[in-house]
Amino acid sequence: MSNRVYRLFVGLILLTGLYFDLPYLIYGLIGVLLFEGITNLRIPILVSKIRYHNDGDMSEGTLGLSFKQRFNFDAERSWRLLLGSVLIVVYVIFFDQVWYLTWFMGFAIFGAGLSGVCPLFISLKWLGFR
Repeated sequence: MSNRVYRLFVGLILLTGLYFDLPYLIYGLIGVLLFEGITNLRIPILVSKIRYHNDGDMSEGTLGLSFKQRFNFDAERSWRLLLGSVLIVVYVIFFDQVWYLTWFMGFAIFGAGLSGVCPLFISLKWLGFR
C-alpha cells in the first residue's frame, strides 16, 4: 500500500463520517492517526513489508524535488500527528464554530490521494522533515 492510497482512504473515511454523522468513525480515525504518528507503526509500511518485503517508496509524493533535511523526523509521521491534532481541535472542541474546516480537510486529503500531491506533505518536506 502506498501513502497515496492511504491518503485516499483517510479522506474517504473522514468524508463518510461527516456525511453520515458518524462521530465514532472520526474518533477512531483520529486515534489511528495519532497512534501511527506517536509510534511510527504506519499502515502503508506494514502492508508493504507483508506484501512486497520492502518499506515502500520513500520519495513518493515529493514530485521529484529534493529537499534539505534539517530534522531527523519523518514528514509522514509529522503529517499524521498534525492531522490528528487539527482534527481534535476542529472536530472535537470547536465543531459548532468551524464545522466547514473538517469538510475542507476531508476533500483536501481525498484530493491528495487521487492526485498523489499533498501540499501539507510537501510543505513539511520543505521545512526540513525527513
